[in-house]
Amino acid sequence: MSVDPSGAIDPTREQFNQFKALPRDQPVHMLNLVRLRDVALYPEGHSLHGKGHSGLEAYRAYGRYSASVFTRVGGRQIWSGRFENVLIGPTDERWDIAFIAAYPTAGAFLEMVTDPVYREAVKHRQAGVEDSRLIRMAGLAPGKGFGEAD
Repeated sequence: MSVDPSGAIDPTREQFNQFKALPRDQPVHMLNLVRLRDVALYPEGHSLHGKGHSGLEAYRAYGRYSASVFTRVGGRQIWSGRFENVLIGPTDERWDIAFIAAYPTAGAFLEMVTDPVYREAVKHRQAGVEDSRLIRMAGLAPGKGFGEAD
């Protein structure tokens, strides 16, 4: 867990506790919206501190190093998109990466984020991300009209 007080890079303790209080035995979809830094900010003492890696390079390293844990717990990416513009909402928001990851259970997600390999890999995410949203969603079967679900 990070000390990010805003909860925009890592969850706050309260956000994480709220997630853990929800049912753990149900499938979840995690909506990921990510804005990257121009230059990754690795902490003092990290081997990559001051090396000039881009936020994208750092985020890709996060993906490479966490992939084995993501796959082992049954995670899979089910949707990915490229930001084009904001039609409704704050016009100053932009997202460099947007995707939905599905997990067989919320417990599988918790297993991933507490795994030692993942916890080491997440340092690359923390270095590369300027702002983000990670939103837990329960999957529903789409209905016939806007906003409808069966």
